[in-house]
Amino acid sequence: MSEQRLLNVSSDSSLGNVEIAPEVIEVIAGIAASEVAGVAAMRGNFASGVVERLGKKNHGKGVKVELEEDGISIDVYVVMDYGISIPGAAQKIQDNIRQALMNMTALEISEINIHVVGVQMELKEDDDLEEE
Repeated sequence: MSEQRLLNVSSDSSLGNVEIAPEVIEVIAGIAASEVAGVAAMRGNFASGVVERLGKKNHGKGVKVELEEDGISIDVYVVMDYGISIPGAAQKIQDNIRQALMNMTALEISEINIHVVGVQMELKEDDDLEEE
């Protein structure tokens, strides 16, 4: 298993170095992806599901960041709402993540891969049955 290292952010300051942990990129990408209309949920594992039920939100859930020689690769695993255009929503997710990371970290991303792992069906509640 490769060791995740910190990302050095170049700056013109002589005060010191700025380093960003890959977990920070995961959180930023997770929040940016969940803001897009049509994203029902982000994929997580059993442990993150238990933690969320206890009240702590895991914003990095469903995002995998790999630091490679040619750049940063991000894999996002999402569950989409039924009835939306998946290619259109995936493009919006990629654009939103790229823009958020540029604004917050000034890092260029080599690729953002969107993996649709499920479709969330809307549950229709029958108000007529509840009234009776």
